[in-house]
Amino acid sequence: MKARKHALVLFTKYPEPGLTKTRLTEENGGNLTPAEAAALYQAMVLDTASVALHALNNGLHDNHAEDDFRFCISSPADHLPKVEEMFHAAFPLDVIEYVEDVGRNFDEHFDSCFRQLFDRGYQAVVCIGGDLPGITPNLVSRAFQALFRLGESSGRGAMVLAPCQAGGVSLVGITRETPVSFEGVFYNSRGITALDALIDLAAQQDIPVALFEALFDVDYGEDLGHMISVINAMSYASRFDPKLPVPQRTLDFIHSVGLAAISQPNESRDPRESIDG
Repeated sequence: MKARKHALVLFTKYPEPGLTKTRLTEENGGNLTPAEAAALYQAMVLDTASVALHALNNGLHDNHAEDDFRFCISSPADHLPKVEEMFHAAFPLDVIEYVEDVGRNFDEHFDSCFRQLFDRGYQAVVCIGGDLPGITPNLVSRAFQALFRLGESSGRGAMVLAPCQAGGVSLVGITRETPVSFEGVFYNSRGITALDALIDLAAQQDIPVALFEALFDVDYGEDLGHMISVINAMSYASRFDPKLPVPQRTLDFIHSVGLAAISQPNESRDPRESIDG
């Protein structure tokens, strides 16, 4: 059997203060300075990439020994030189392929990325965001395995999805044969979520879909608080599970800035006490 190529793509821009994660900054009601917001994003994107590279280099080849799995970065043309420098400094021994964003908006960038990679000979492509420090190699592996399994028994290709908050998506993958365009998915006038839009597309074309557990990204202050709690839990749980990756760069940033998740004290008595008693 001829070896096939598959790609895991991370979408990112270069983290610049004042232009990166601005909804987390003090001027927009957050807790971070512009420089801190950019530093947080850089830590998250490098941790996400670290997990992605680990997944591609370990485990995926067990059932697909002849296949070639590549890690790719998609970024705007004017960001690519700095993005390449950042990733080469962090992962000097890893081979990383780069894709230039093409189009007027993210829908077109997303669609173009898949088309560019399919034109380069890739068979299955999975895309993830850059702010996913809680992603695990197991999820990446399962996403590719589901694409292979569904694609082999379908005449309509296959799609894999992992949702995030507010009806968005953190992971999207399709095979070369999948008859889908992402126009109107992320930017649409119908007022529907990206997840609903993708499921609608799949249903219209009878494309089989594998849906995975929700994977949080970080856009707002409440997302940041959730991430802090999850990463702290991952750090402790990794003591008992060596295979659980810890997003160490992000954890170090949290500690260096002194961030902590908080919750409103709940001193109310359970109103069911009189009933249950």
